[in-house]
Amino acid sequence: MHHKKKKKTAQRIGLKLRRKRRLRAKISGSPVRPRLSVFRSAKHIYVQVIDDTTGSTLVSGSSFEKGKHTVANMDSCAQIGKTIGQRCLENNINEIVFDKNGNLYHGRVKALADGVREAGVKF
Repeated sequence: MHHKKKKKTAQRIGLKLRRKRRLRAKISGSPVRPRLSVFRSAKHIYVQVIDDTTGSTLVSGSSFEKGKHTVANMDSCAQIGKTIGQRCLENNINEIVFDKNGNLYHGRVKALADGVREAGVKF
């Protein structure tokens, strides 16, 4: 039984890596339209707005920031999205390319994207 679980997990991780590679081949961030990259762990969510031409991070945020330390549930992901959106607008970033990093556009990732859109940033 244990061996079947390992095999199923490996397949799921492999599918995620395939989605990630396929997506990164198609998109890249520019100074005009940087890439918003999302990393989702079991407890937290991390977001970066990246200019791929220079390889620099323009804006970042996470559920693990100083003073917050909240678990990344749907509500806090939406709040993090709004915060990232506000930081983008402060840095004159009005349009971004969304990189879900192989994750499905569902749940916490979708809540974060909706929060960024709600702040006024266009995808």
